[in-house]
Amino acid sequence: MAELKNVAPLADFDWNAYESGDTLVNESREAQEKAYEGSLNKVNDHEVVDGTVIAMNKREVVVNIGFKSDGIIPMSEFRYNPDLKVGDKVEVYIENQEDKKGQLILSHKKARATRSWDRVNEALENEEIIKGYIKCRTKGGMIVDVFGIEAFLPGSQIDVKPIRDYDVFVGKTMEFKVVKINQEFKNVVVSHKALIEAELEQQKKEIISKLEKGQVLEGTVKNITSYGVFIDLGGVDGLIHITDLSWGRVSDPKEVVQLDQKINVVILDFDDEKKRIALGLKQLTPHPWDALDPNLKVGDKVKGKVVVMADYGAFIEIAPGVEGLIHVSEMSWSQHLRSAQDFMKVGDEVEAVILTLDREERKMSLGIKQLKADPWENIEEKYPVGSKHTAKVRNFTNFGVFVEIEEGVDGLIHISDLSWTKKIKHPSEFTQIGAEIEVQVLEIDKENRRLSLGHKQLEENPWDVFETVFTVNSIHEGTIVEMLDKGAVIQLEYGVEGFATPKHLVKEDGSQAQLNEKLQFKVIEFNKESKRIILSHSRIYEDAQRAEAKEAKKTTNSAKKGMKKEETPVIQNQAAATTLGDIDALAALKAQMEKGE
Repeated sequence: MAELKNVAPLADFDWNAYESGDTLVNESREAQEKAYEGSLNKVNDHEVVDGTVIAMNKREVVVNIGFKSDGIIPMSEFRYNPDLKVGDKVEVYIENQEDKKGQLILSHKKARATRSWDRVNEALENEEIIKGYIKCRTKGGMIVDVFGIEAFLPGSQIDVKPIRDYDVFVGKTMEFKVVKINQEFKNVVVSHKALIEAELEQQKKEIISKLEKGQVLEGTVKNITSYGVFIDLGGVDGLIHITDLSWGRVSDPKEVVQLDQKINVVILDFDDEKKRIALGLKQLTPHPWDALDPNLKVGDKVKGKVVVMADYGAFIEIAPGVEGLIHVSEMSWSQHLRSAQDFMKVGDEVEAVILTLDREERKMSLGIKQLKADPWENIEEKYPVGSKHTAKVRNFTNFGVFVEIEEGVDGLIHISDLSWTKKIKHPSEFTQIGAEIEVQVLEIDKENRRLSLGHKQLEENPWDVFETVFTVNSIHEGTIVEMLDKGAVIQLEYGVEGFATPKHLVKEDGSQAQLNEKLQFKVIEFNKESKRIILSHSRIYEDAQRAEAKEAKKTTNSAKKGMKKEETPVIQNQAAATTLGDIDALAALKAQMEKGE
């Protein structure tokens, strides 16, 4: 234990005051308080001042502003600055010099917000590089905390290369340049890409200055689009168009390359001013046409896959990069207008015959109908005149029906050869497309590859019989089935139809016959060749009236002759004259004659 030295007590020390806790006289206390107050900074509430970080942990930062107490600020307000350390100067906003606990209340966030707008404008004007904290994703980009302001970072301004995953940037602190400010709406747009573009631009110029057409370089697949692939050549990008990826057809570039894949490419062309570089991949391999079998010739059979379909034909790839066209006219012996899609689809494996082959132009035409015999070669033997067959209705015209007996063998049934009895205005009244119909070959036109066919010829001509049934002046029952401007169509027995003009449709009571009315009709004309029967209803009672009138006239003439022979007795004796004939009968006959007239 250390030895205590003798210390003389103070002669004027007030022990009573010491015991009571008051060790200073009033004058001394006031002087010390003034001295202490003078050593502190004078601050006001709601003021922005600079402070010094004197301590920090994961949750809080202690800042000294030269006041009698230090302020504590949440570490979250400094997340934009992960390099913060003790001794750094920071700006703070004084919210309250003393709270209820006597604690100084500071805010770094509010201090930044107070000065942020001026600082952002200065950064734009001076092209200053600033730091920002990426808070979250938003539509089209990211939200960045810059000086306490929420600025917008477009997705295209994050990096010079396309960004695949935006989420990896959330929570990061990065350097930015302010590129646009909307003073009215207080909107700020920042860019990280702008910081590296200047450097890349110089790098691009150096790379492009060394490029030559035909030069082969190694590059990395940077981006894949529907129209081609972008290749990073080490600071400058080039494009391989989809047509330059492979000698064969490519529907999706991903069939040939993958992202981040390193490949060799050849420079096809470049533009110094626009910094565009056209690259090729297929040009590094020989053209497939040069490797095509030299013994291949017209008439040979080849196999391939359908790679492209069009209405006019199909492109068949018989080897990678070697294609031939099968025109739709070479797909079937049929002459019907059809689309190539009716015969095949993309991906089908087909066999075809080479029709033309031009190695210089690298063109080839193919056909598949040639794999079958031409049905018109022996048409007279297979379908002789008079032979009967079953055909399929393909199409209608106003004058007939086009049918197909077999693929490539077409024929026409004229509308007049459909039925012996029915008057057909349009073939659709008789049959329908796709239906089967029995036909007889009437004529062969081999040059135009067309048959003349008939349907009614399969039955005997009923008009030979009708000629004996519907004789002129014969009377038949009929039904009016159609009214026309020029008359009416009358359905007779045996399925035959006749025609009557309006004047022949007047009934005995003077009214006009109506549709669906059943009446007696007299045949006034029969033409076997033109298959025409002209009818009349009014002629029936008109002929009867004429006959009655004629008979009445004959009876009257006979009566007059009898009266002349016995003229004297009649004059002398009227009573006797009445006995010569029936007065009532004569009166009735006269009435009939008058009516007939």
